[in-house]
Amino acid sequence: MTTVAFASYPSLKDRPVIVSGGASGIGEQIVREFAAQGSKVGFVDIAGDAGRRLEAELRSAGHTASFAECDITDVLGYQSAIRTFEQKHGPALALVNNAAHDLRHKIADVTPESFDERIAVNLKHSFFAVQAVAPGMIAAGRGSIINFGSISWMIMSPDLTVYTASKAAMHGMSRSMAREFGKSGIRVNTLVPGWIMTARQKELWVGPEEEKLIDASQALAGRVLPEDIARMVLFLAADDSRMISGQDFVVDGGWAHG
Repeated sequence: MTTVAFASYPSLKDRPVIVSGGASGIGEQIVREFAAQGSKVGFVDIAGDAGRRLEAELRSAGHTASFAECDITDVLGYQSAIRTFEQKHGPALALVNNAAHDLRHKIADVTPESFDERIAVNLKHSFFAVQAVAPGMIAAGRGSIINFGSISWMIMSPDLTVYTASKAAMHGMSRSMAREFGKSGIRVNTLVPGWIMTARQKELWVGPEEEKLIDASQALAGRVLPEDIARMVLFLAADDSRMISGQDFVVDGGWAHG
């Protein structure tokens, strides 16, 4: 049996980090991985009970973690939560814009109201989180912003049009931000997950036919797990990636993109 040893990043120790959607799935794993590195982690989620359980678990293990129950589509409320984290931990030097909701939808069923709701939960919150943390990063002369994209638009996934529009837009937003903030020492990159085997995905979307599709589409055997995404997040947040900005990092098991 092969033993795998993963990296530790000294630069992440005591680093203030903010993660959206951190109570479950990929976000939970990101929070756990930062805590294990010794970072000061603030995370938000609409799932209050799950977030509080994770906060309590991490604190009991000696980690610095703070949770705020928050609807990220409430921009003012979310920015207030970010300010509270920064008062506790210091100005954020890494922001992980992970939160999203891949609700399936037919084009004919989308209303102006549901369109705006999908954009708010998949794109808008990321912009305003960056707006909130940017002054502290600029003052520090450094920082890493990690925006989450998706391969869904690259592989022409159906029944997700507003979601894929949001995720494709994340790439353009990251590149403009990378140019705008770069001279202040702030890096902005897009992390692009493939089909990640979270509990939610396995419960709602992944059946025998989908398993066959994954096997046929990925170059690598096996399944991409939340841990695989979290480890790329750690690298992009750490000083090891200090000269990387405006780039896309695809973690999808080598999926065939058309």
